Amino acid sequence: MRTLLPLVIALVASVAAAQGYQPVHHTLPAPVFAGGDDETQAQADMGIDVERDRPARWQLAEHRRLERTLAAVRPQRAGNVEAFVIVAALDSDPVFGREAREAARVLARRYHADGHVILLAGSDGTRDSDLPMGSPGNLDLALARVAEVMDPAEDVLVLYTTSHGAPFGLYYNDGDQGYGAVSPSRLWNQFSTLGIRNRLILLSACYAGVFVPMLSSDTTAIVTAAAADRPSFGCQADNDWTFFGDALINNALRKPQPLAAAANQAQGMIAGWEKAAALDPSRPQVAIGAGAQRWLDALEHDLPVANAPVGRPAIPLLQVK
Repeated sequence: MRTLLPLVIALVASVAAAQGYQPVHHTLPAPVFAGGDDETQAQADMGIDVERDRPARWQLAEHRRLERTLAAVRPQRAGNVEAFVIVAALDSDPVFGREAREAARVLARRYHADGHVILLAGSDGTRDSDLPMGSPGNLDLALARVAEVMDPAEDVLVLYTTSHGAPFGLYYNDGDQGYGAVSPSRLWNQFSTLGIRNRLILLSACYAGVFVPMLSSDTTAIVTAAAADRPSFGCQADNDWTFFGDALINNALRKPQPLAAAANQAQGMIAGWEKAAALDPSRPQVAIGAGAQRWLDALEHDLPVANAPVGRPAIPLLQVK
Protein backbone atom coordinates (compact mmCIF):
# COMPACT_ATOMS: atom_id res chain seq x y z
CA MET A 1 0.00 0.00 0.00
CA ARG A 2 2.80 2.41 0.85
CA THR A 3 5.50 1.36 -1.64
CA LEU A 4 4.84 4.43 -3.77
CA LEU A 5 4.56 6.84 -0.85
CA PRO A 6 8.05 8.43 -1.13
CA LEU A 7 7.50 8.97 -4.87
CA VAL A 8 4.12 10.63 -4.51
CA ILE A 9 5.24 12.75 -1.54
CA ALA A 10 8.10 14.08 -3.67
CA LEU A 11 5.69 14.72 -6.54
CA VAL A 12 3.22 16.60 -4.36
CA ALA A 13 6.05 18.62 -2.82
CA SER A 14 7.44 19.66 -6.20
CA VAL A 15 4.05 20.69 -7.54
CA ALA A 16 3.16 22.57 -4.38
CA ALA A 17 6.52 24.35 -4.32
CA ALA A 18 5.94 25.54 -7.87
CA GLN A 19 2.58 26.91 -6.72
CA GLY A 20 4.11 28.61 -3.69
CA TYR A 21 2.71 26.19 -1.10
CA GLN A 22 4.60 23.52 0.83
CA PRO A 23 2.43 20.71 2.24
CA VAL A 24 2.98 19.41 5.75
CA HIS A 25 5.29 16.39 5.99
CA HIS A 26 5.75 13.65 8.59
CA THR A 27 9.46 13.57 9.42
CA LEU A 28 9.78 13.08 13.19
CA PRO A 29 8.87 10.04 15.27
CA ALA A 30 5.60 10.14 17.16
CA PRO A 31 5.92 11.18 20.82
CA VAL A 32 3.38 8.50 21.81
CA PHE A 33 2.89 4.77 21.25
CA ALA A 34 6.37 3.87 22.49
CA GLY A 35 5.39 1.38 25.19
CA GLY A 36 4.41 -1.66 23.18
CA ASP A 37 1.05 -2.93 21.96
CA ASP A 38 -0.67 -2.92 25.36
CA GLU A 39 0.36 0.65 26.13
CA THR A 40 -0.60 1.79 22.64
CA GLN A 41 -4.05 0.23 23.02
CA ALA A 42 -4.52 1.81 26.44
CA GLN A 43 -3.65 5.26 25.09
CA ALA A 44 -5.94 4.82 22.09
CA ASP A 45 -8.76 3.79 24.43
CA MET A 46 -8.31 7.10 26.21
CA GLY A 47 -8.46 9.02 22.93
CA ILE A 48 -4.86 10.21 23.25
CA ASP A 49 -4.31 13.63 21.64
CA VAL A 50 -0.81 15.19 21.72
CA GLU A 51 0.07 18.57 20.23
CA ARG A 52 3.66 19.78 20.32
CA ASP A 53 5.39 23.01 19.36
CA ARG A 54 2.13 24.80 18.51
CA PRO A 55 2.50 28.61 18.58
CA ALA A 56 -0.01 30.41 20.79
CA ARG A 57 -1.44 32.33 17.83
CA TRP A 58 -2.05 29.06 15.99
CA GLN A 59 -3.83 27.65 19.02
CA LEU A 60 -6.07 30.71 19.28
CA ALA A 61 -6.86 30.59 15.56
CA GLU A 62 -7.68 26.88 15.83
CA HIS A 63 -9.96 27.55 18.79
CA ARG A 64 -11.82 30.18 16.77
CA ARG A 65 -12.12 27.93 13.70
CA LEU A 66 -13.68 25.19 15.78
CA GLU A 67 -15.93 27.57 17.68
CA ARG A 68 -17.33 29.03 14.42
CA THR A 69 -17.85 25.57 12.94
CA LEU A 70 -19.72 24.21 15.95
CA ALA A 71 -21.82 27.35 16.38
CA ALA A 72 -23.02 27.12 12.76
CA VAL A 73 -24.79 23.79 13.37
CA ARG A 74 -28.50 24.52 13.73
CA PRO A 75 -30.79 22.51 16.03
CA GLN A 76 -33.17 19.88 14.69
CA ARG A 77 -36.83 20.46 13.95
CA ALA A 78 -39.19 18.45 16.12
CA GLY A 79 -41.06 15.69 14.34
CA ASN A 80 -38.49 15.21 11.58
CA VAL A 81 -35.84 12.52 11.20
CA GLU A 82 -32.76 14.60 10.39
CA ALA A 83 -29.16 13.68 9.66
CA PHE A 84 -26.24 15.39 11.37
CA VAL A 85 -23.03 14.86 9.39
CA ILE A 86 -19.53 14.88 10.87
CA VAL A 87 -16.64 14.34 8.44
CA ALA A 88 -13.13 14.17 9.87
CA ALA A 89 -9.78 13.80 8.09
CA LEU A 90 -7.51 12.60 10.89
CA ASP A 91 -4.28 12.89 8.91
CA SER A 92 -2.69 15.88 7.19
CA ASP A 93 -1.73 14.02 4.00
CA PRO A 94 -3.64 15.94 1.29
CA VAL A 95 -5.55 12.89 0.02
CA PHE A 96 -7.51 12.86 3.27
CA GLY A 97 -8.21 16.59 3.14
CA ARG A 98 -9.50 16.32 -0.40
CA GLU A 99 -11.58 13.25 0.34
CA ALA A 100 -13.12 14.77 3.47
CA ARG A 101 -14.23 17.94 1.70
CA GLU A 102 -16.04 16.09 -1.08
CA ALA A 103 -17.44 13.49 1.31
CA ALA A 104 -19.05 16.28 3.32
CA ARG A 105 -20.69 17.63 0.17
CA VAL A 106 -21.93 14.21 -0.97
CA LEU A 107 -23.32 13.21 2.41
CA ALA A 108 -24.95 16.59 3.04
CA ARG A 109 -26.67 16.41 -0.36
CA ARG A 110 -27.73 12.78 -0.02
CA TYR A 111 -29.19 13.19 3.45
CA HIS A 112 -30.52 16.78 3.12
CA ALA A 113 -28.23 17.86 5.95
CA ASP A 114 -27.68 21.54 5.11
CA GLY A 115 -26.98 23.36 8.37
CA HIS A 116 -26.14 20.07 10.07
CA VAL A 117 -22.56 19.49 8.84
CA ILE A 118 -19.28 19.64 10.75
CA LEU A 119 -16.14 19.29 8.61
CA LEU A 120 -12.75 18.77 10.27
CA ALA A 121 -9.78 18.56 7.90
CA GLY A 122 -6.28 19.69 7.10
CA SER A 123 -4.99 21.03 3.80
CA ASP A 124 -6.19 19.84 0.40
CA GLY A 125 -2.60 20.19 -0.83
CA THR A 126 -2.96 23.64 -2.39
CA ARG A 127 -2.99 25.93 0.65
CA ASP A 128 -3.28 25.94 4.43
CA SER A 129 -6.63 24.74 5.69
CA ASP A 130 -9.20 27.20 6.97
CA LEU A 131 -11.05 24.34 8.69
CA PRO A 132 -10.58 23.05 12.22
CA MET A 133 -8.30 20.05 12.30
CA GLY A 134 -9.50 16.47 12.56
CA SER A 135 -7.94 15.72 15.93
CA PRO A 136 -9.41 13.33 18.52
CA GLY A 137 -10.22 16.30 20.76
CA ASN A 138 -12.01 18.20 18.01
CA LEU A 139 -13.91 15.05 17.05
CA ASP A 140 -15.05 14.70 20.68
CA LEU A 141 -16.35 18.29 20.67
CA ALA A 142 -18.08 17.80 17.32
CA LEU A 143 -19.89 14.75 18.69
CA ALA A 144 -20.86 16.69 21.81
CA ARG A 145 -22.25 19.54 19.69
CA VAL A 146 -24.35 17.15 17.62
CA ALA A 147 -25.65 15.49 20.78
CA GLU A 148 -26.58 18.96 22.07
CA VAL A 149 -28.74 19.91 19.06
CA MET A 150 -30.17 16.57 17.84
CA ASP A 151 -33.14 14.61 19.14
CA PRO A 152 -31.61 11.23 20.02
CA ALA A 153 -34.99 9.52 19.68
CA GLU A 154 -35.40 10.38 16.01
CA ASP A 155 -32.28 11.98 14.50
CA VAL A 156 -29.19 10.28 13.06
CA LEU A 157 -25.45 10.88 13.32
CA VAL A 158 -23.65 10.29 10.02
CA LEU A 159 -19.92 10.00 10.78
CA TYR A 160 -17.29 9.67 8.06
CA THR A 161 -13.60 9.49 8.96
CA THR A 162 -10.64 9.16 6.61
CA SER A 163 -7.09 8.53 7.78
CA HIS A 164 -4.42 5.93 8.29
CA GLY A 165 -5.41 3.13 10.61
CA ALA A 166 -3.80 0.50 12.82
CA PRO A 167 -4.93 -2.55 14.77
CA PHE A 168 -5.69 -0.26 17.74
CA GLY A 169 -8.02 1.99 15.70
CA LEU A 170 -7.74 5.31 13.86
CA TYR A 171 -4.44 7.19 13.84
CA TYR A 172 -4.31 10.99 14.06
CA ASN A 173 -1.22 12.70 12.63
CA ASP A 174 -0.83 16.36 11.65
CA GLY A 175 2.69 16.66 10.30
CA ASP A 176 5.26 16.69 13.08
CA GLN A 177 3.00 18.47 15.55
CA GLY A 178 -0.22 16.53 16.10
CA TYR A 179 -0.46 12.89 17.16
CA GLY A 180 -3.12 10.68 18.63
CA ALA A 181 -5.53 7.82 18.23
CA VAL A 182 -9.18 6.85 18.57
CA SER A 183 -9.99 3.24 19.41
CA PRO A 184 -13.32 1.42 19.16
CA SER A 185 -13.64 1.59 22.95
CA ARG A 186 -13.10 5.35 22.95
CA LEU A 187 -15.67 5.97 20.23
CA TRP A 188 -18.19 3.63 21.87
CA ASN A 189 -17.75 5.43 25.20
CA GLN A 190 -18.37 8.79 23.56
CA PHE A 191 -21.52 7.59 21.82
CA SER A 192 -22.80 6.03 25.03
CA THR A 193 -22.02 9.02 27.25
CA LEU A 194 -23.59 11.45 24.76
CA GLY A 195 -26.65 9.28 24.11
CA ILE A 196 -26.14 9.06 20.34
CA ARG A 197 -27.95 5.83 19.41
CA ASN A 198 -28.90 6.22 15.73
CA ARG A 199 -25.57 6.07 13.91
CA LEU A 200 -24.34 5.67 10.34
CA ILE A 201 -20.60 5.14 10.69
CA LEU A 202 -18.35 5.08 7.61
CA LEU A 203 -14.64 4.53 8.32
CA SER A 204 -11.97 4.84 5.63
CA ALA A 205 -8.75 3.41 7.11
CA CYS A 206 -6.63 0.29 7.25
CA TYR A 207 -7.89 -2.28 9.79
CA ALA A 208 -11.12 -0.26 10.24
CA GLY A 209 -13.09 -3.48 10.69
CA VAL A 210 -11.76 -3.52 14.26
CA PHE A 211 -14.60 -1.06 15.04
CA VAL A 212 -17.41 -3.35 13.89
CA PRO A 213 -17.84 -5.67 16.91
CA MET A 214 -17.97 -2.91 19.52
CA LEU A 215 -19.93 -0.29 17.58
CA SER A 216 -22.53 -2.59 16.05
CA SER A 217 -26.02 -2.28 17.55
CA ASP A 218 -29.67 -2.56 16.61
CA THR A 219 -29.77 1.12 15.63
CA THR A 220 -26.32 1.37 14.04
CA ALA A 221 -25.21 0.95 10.43
CA ILE A 222 -21.46 0.68 9.92
CA VAL A 223 -19.36 0.31 6.77
CA THR A 224 -15.58 0.05 6.96
CA ALA A 225 -12.83 0.14 4.34
CA ALA A 226 -11.23 -3.10 5.51
CA ALA A 227 -11.53 -6.06 7.82
CA ALA A 228 -9.94 -5.89 11.26
CA ASP A 229 -6.80 -7.68 10.05
CA ARG A 230 -6.48 -6.10 6.60
CA PRO A 231 -5.02 -2.90 5.12
CA SER A 232 -7.00 -0.77 2.72
CA PHE A 233 -5.58 1.08 -0.30
CA GLY A 234 -5.39 4.37 -2.15
CA CYS A 235 -4.00 6.51 0.69
CA GLN A 236 -1.07 7.90 -1.35
CA ALA A 237 -0.78 11.61 -0.61
CA ASP A 238 -1.21 12.60 -4.29
CA ASN A 239 -4.53 10.78 -4.67
CA ASP A 240 -7.88 12.54 -4.69
CA TRP A 241 -9.53 9.49 -3.14
CA THR A 242 -8.77 6.37 -1.18
CA PHE A 243 -10.25 3.19 -2.70
CA PHE A 244 -13.03 3.20 -0.10
CA GLY A 245 -13.83 6.89 -0.51
CA ASP A 246 -13.89 6.63 -4.29
CA ALA A 247 -16.07 3.53 -4.35
CA LEU A 248 -18.53 4.37 -1.58
CA ILE A 249 -18.69 8.17 -1.50
CA ASN A 250 -17.67 9.22 -4.99
CA ASN A 251 -19.67 6.53 -6.78
CA ALA A 252 -22.18 4.46 -4.81
CA LEU A 253 -23.65 7.07 -2.46
CA ARG A 254 -24.10 9.57 -5.29
CA LYS A 255 -26.84 7.29 -6.64
CA PRO A 256 -30.41 7.16 -5.26
CA GLN A 257 -30.03 3.63 -3.93
CA PRO A 258 -30.35 2.27 -0.37
CA LEU A 259 -27.30 2.13 1.86
CA ALA A 260 -27.08 -1.67 1.66
CA ALA A 261 -27.04 -1.56 -2.14
CA ALA A 262 -24.47 1.24 -2.12
CA ALA A 263 -22.22 -0.71 0.25
CA ASN A 264 -22.53 -3.80 -1.94
CA GLN A 265 -21.60 -1.77 -5.03
CA ALA A 266 -18.58 -0.29 -3.23
CA GLN A 267 -17.42 -3.74 -2.11
CA GLY A 268 -17.58 -4.99 -5.68
CA MET A 269 -15.70 -2.00 -7.09
CA ILE A 270 -12.95 -2.26 -4.49
CA ALA A 271 -12.56 -6.01 -5.04
CA GLY A 272 -12.21 -5.40 -8.78
CA TRP A 273 -9.58 -2.70 -8.33
CA GLU A 274 -7.60 -4.83 -5.89
CA LYS A 275 -7.65 -7.80 -8.25
CA ALA A 276 -6.54 -5.64 -11.17
CA ALA A 277 -3.62 -4.29 -9.12
CA ALA A 278 -2.71 -7.72 -7.66
CA LEU A 279 -3.39 -6.53 -4.11
CA ASP A 280 -4.52 -8.65 -1.20
CA PRO A 281 -8.27 -8.15 -0.62
CA SER A 282 -9.11 -5.51 2.00
CA ARG A 283 -12.55 -7.05 2.61
CA PRO A 284 -14.68 -4.01 3.55
CA GLN A 285 -17.17 -4.78 6.31
CA VAL A 286 -20.88 -3.96 6.44
CA ALA A 287 -23.14 -4.33 9.49
CA ILE A 288 -26.64 -2.82 9.47
CA GLY A 289 -28.74 -3.33 12.60
CA ALA A 290 -32.36 -4.32 12.15
CA GLY A 291 -33.58 -1.22 13.99
CA ALA A 292 -31.45 1.05 11.81
CA GLN A 293 -33.82 0.35 8.94
CA ARG A 294 -36.41 2.61 10.55
CA TRP A 295 -34.28 5.72 10.30
CA LEU A 296 -32.73 4.60 7.01
CA ASP A 297 -36.21 4.42 5.48
CA ALA A 298 -36.89 7.96 6.67
CA LEU A 299 -33.58 9.37 5.42
CA GLU A 300 -33.68 7.54 2.08
CA HIS A 301 -37.29 8.11 1.06
CA ASP A 302 -36.35 11.19 -0.99
CA LEU A 303 -32.80 10.69 -2.23
CA PRO A 304 -31.51 13.20 -4.81
CA VAL A 305 -30.90 12.20 -8.40
CA ALA A 306 -27.48 10.77 -9.21
CA ASN A 307 -24.60 13.08 -9.99
CA ALA A 308 -21.21 12.37 -11.54
CA PRO A 309 -18.03 11.40 -9.66
CA VAL A 310 -15.38 14.10 -9.30
CA GLY A 311 -11.59 14.06 -9.07
CA ARG A 312 -9.15 11.45 -10.28
CA PRO A 313 -10.10 7.80 -9.68
CA ALA A 314 -8.12 6.11 -6.91
CA ILE A 315 -6.85 3.17 -8.96
CA PRO A 316 -4.51 4.65 -11.65
CA LEU A 317 -1.75 5.72 -9.26
CA LEU A 318 -1.09 2.11 -8.28
CA GLN A 319 -0.44 1.28 -11.91
CA VAL A 320 2.63 3.56 -11.98
CA LYS A 321 5.81 1.45 -12.21
